[in-house]
Amino acid sequence: QVQVVESGGGLVQAGGSLRLSCTADELRFVNRGMGWFRQAPGEERERVACISWTGGTMQYADSVKGRFTISRDDAKNTLYLQMNSLKPEDTAMYYCAAATRGRNYYACEPREFGYWGQGTQVTVSS
Repeated sequence: QVQVVESGGGLVQAGGSLRLSCTADELRFVNRGMGWFRQAPGEERERVACISWTGGTMQYADSVKGRFTISRDDAKNTLYLQMNSLKPEDTAMYYCAAATRGRNYYACEPREFGYWGQGTQVTVSS
């Protein structure tokens, strides 16, 4: 049963770019806030970026501001994360998630998102 599925990860050199995609079934995408999160080995899962259900509001972690862009295409039930100027410290498993409460989430933090994909690995070499 397909729910949330990420794709687009891979190995890239520092300074390069990748675009992650996340598809979800309509129940878990339409009228829901969406987010990208990441987790490096031995670290806690952390926010990368979140986008409101309308697509009008985006939030970013300070570490990725100006380099990453989150966007959504509701016609395709797809969430994107364009990652430019990648750094070795961006290496992590990247997860897509849908807000538990639907349209509203109180913070761009993992605790507010209840529907998760399996993740896609991003590795940035120096």
